[in-house]
Amino acid sequence: MRTFLRKLGLLLMEDRRINFMKAFLRSFGWFIGVSVLSASMVAQTTSANRYDAAIQAKVTQQLASKSEFRNVQAAVEDGIVTLAGNVGLYQHKLDATRKIRKTQYVQGVRNLIAVNGKSVSDSDLVAQLDRKLYYDRMGYDIAFNFVTASVENGVATLNGETRTEVDRDSALAIVDNTPGVKDVVDNTKVAPVSNFDDDIRIRALRAIYRDPALSRYAIDPAKPIRIVVDRGTLSLYGVVDSAMEKQIAGIRAAQVFGAFTVQNKLAVAKKS
Repeated sequence: MRTFLRKLGLLLMEDRRINFMKAFLRSFGWFIGVSVLSASMVAQTTSANRYDAAIQAKVTQQLASKSEFRNVQAAVEDGIVTLAGNVGLYQHKLDATRKIRKTQYVQGVRNLIAVNGKSVSDSDLVAQLDRKLYYDRMGYDIAFNFVTASVENGVATLNGETRTEVDRDSALAIVDNTPGVKDVVDNTKVAPVSNFDDDIRIRALRAIYRDPALSRYAIDPAKPIRIVVDRGTLSLYGVVDSAMEKQIAGIRAAQVFGAFTVQNKLAVAKKS
């Protein structure tokens, strides 16, 4: 019995030693890991900030070379460039970021530039943007894009859907370069690439514009019936002169082969 108890005591002591060693190794490993991580972070910071002076000189030179950036200042810390000041167009603010980001050794750009260009009321901005967007991509696929703009305190928000990324980028470029726009929120969606959807677009275009009651909407490129197709869902947007024309457009769209669902979102013009 004594021999058994002695062996049991030895086993328990051995377990304690093993558990202690495991705990020690875990703590030691954690300490080494933290030390290595800290050393790595210090090394990265040192590596980044050693180029700050060179970055500052280069960025200052780049900003001075463009008249649109004459009121922009830059500060550099740990390879991060902070831009402040003001420009005349929202597009110039975007251009500043793109230009500085390409500078050697720059780790990132923080853009705090304000847009202090031409003062335009929100209502006037909406009217300008609506007109420009309706004529955008004329001669290409204008009938297959529907993008609208709303403005609040100079901030333009874009909604809608385009057939391609080129169409979306074209709409954004219009807004970015419009005097009076202070900032841009892009909520537009690009339809997925689909030959099936393209076939529906063409069939819908023919069905709608070949109807005698609707053919005149193809004459003015600013007032087409917009045909948006996304994964077989066919949606109609725009403004027509009467409830009868809206109904006819919906009927023609419903007859298009391949369309799973038709959403008639056409608005009827208010009579003055």
